[in-house]
Amino acid sequence: MAPDRRRQGHGHPSRNRRPGGPRATGRPEDLVRRTAFDVIRAVETRDAYANLLLPTRLRDRGLTGRDAALATELTYGTLRGRGTYDAVLALCSDRELRRIDPPLLDVLRLGTHQILATRIPPHAAVGTTVELARTVSGPGQAKFANAVLRKVTTRDLPGWLAIVAPEDADLTSRLSIAHSHPKWIVSALRDALGPDRDEIDDLLAADNARPRVTLVARPGRAEPQELYDAGAEPAPFSPYAAVLPDGDPAAIRAVQDGRAAVQDEASQLVALALAAAPLEGRDAFWADLCAGPGGKAGLLAALAARRDARLLACDVQPHRAGLVRRAVDDRAAVVVSDGTVPAWRPGAFDRVLLDVPCTGLGALRRRPEARWRRGPEAVAELGPLQRSLLGKALESVRPGGVLAYVTCSPHLAETRVVVDDALRGRDDVDRLDAPSVLASIAPELTGLGEGPFAQFWPHRHGTDAMFLALLRRR
Repeated sequence: MAPDRRRQGHGHPSRNRRPGGPRATGRPEDLVRRTAFDVIRAVETRDAYANLLLPTRLRDRGLTGRDAALATELTYGTLRGRGTYDAVLALCSDRELRRIDPPLLDVLRLGTHQILATRIPPHAAVGTTVELARTVSGPGQAKFANAVLRKVTTRDLPGWLAIVAPEDADLTSRLSIAHSHPKWIVSALRDALGPDRDEIDDLLAADNARPRVTLVARPGRAEPQELYDAGAEPAPFSPYAAVLPDGDPAAIRAVQDGRAAVQDEASQLVALALAAAPLEGRDAFWADLCAGPGGKAGLLAALAARRDARLLACDVQPHRAGLVRRAVDDRAAVVVSDGTVPAWRPGAFDRVLLDVPCTGLGALRRRPEARWRRGPEAVAELGPLQRSLLGKALESVRPGGVLAYVTCSPHLAETRVVVDDALRGRDDVDRLDAPSVLASIAPELTGLGEGPFAQFWPHRHGTDAMFLALLRRR
């Protein structure tokens, strides 16, 4: 977890602080920290998603510009670094962490992030955090917070890591603390890297890096040049992608109109691979069987329309189906349907995308709280659903048609193991070489594995760790 030394000019201690709501003094730095704290607490207590809640809180509280940027950094940085910060706090506190009031512990994590991973002066980070502790937990706990955080300031991040994650420690434990990932995730990611497991440090570091904002110009509805004209830059792989270095994507007209959208480049490429995969015969009916919230469906619908094909997009949850409806145009049909109980006849589709529910371990850059939300048991719990969905999806593809099995997780038990289990005993399905199909779209795209499956990686491709298997019915 590399220190962020970019931001300055924030974090001066507040004076005349009154207990109560986040606008007690009106000082921007107080409101910034209170906003970050409120989102972190909602993540902890209500299973809220930071990427959905934070923009709402920023708008509601009128935070823009540098204040909004700082609130974002404090929120995501604290969530990402929680494992590291807890190891440091455990040495600086005379109480066990489990005995610290949970809201106060979140305040301490927030303060520790400011001290160890931002350019906020340590005295200012301590002062503002103590004032927040006073508001959240009262004067007595503020004194405790002051004592703990002053101990945190005695070393910088590398100095603390040398103590809490020494080089001679067990590898999994050291990586877990140094990169703030639960041990089970560290082990799973090392296994997924296979013969390249020595890249695990780079992978974990990439999980803690702020992801860039990648846009998609939906073909036939927008051109990448329109996104470039709005300040975006060409992306390395997808012909429809653009990277937005800064600014609000919602301010771009094409995004406002639904002709473009925010979409990770790997997410674009797996949809493009399905559209490019060779099939035999008719190419008129496509399906996205777990389509919510609609990113891949929006791209597939546009690709299908250019070939005079039709897309059926399904999701089992009505509100997610509603999001899909906004991502596609009138040429696509959207229905609420359970993919494990198909409402269509067998062999109805020529191309099928199946992006199954998964642990989301491939998107920890964008959803850092996900690493603390699930344990290894989640993999076992999701496995039966993933296998059932894949089995029914295969029945939905006609002979000669193609299916893309996709997960936003590199965990072997959610990727190749599911595919191997679903195909065991079947002689009517061929595994297509997914890296070769992707190379036909982006010749410079490498590092996906030897095939037949393709695995994207944050540290290699700058994308989510998305998995792709392309299967063709005989």
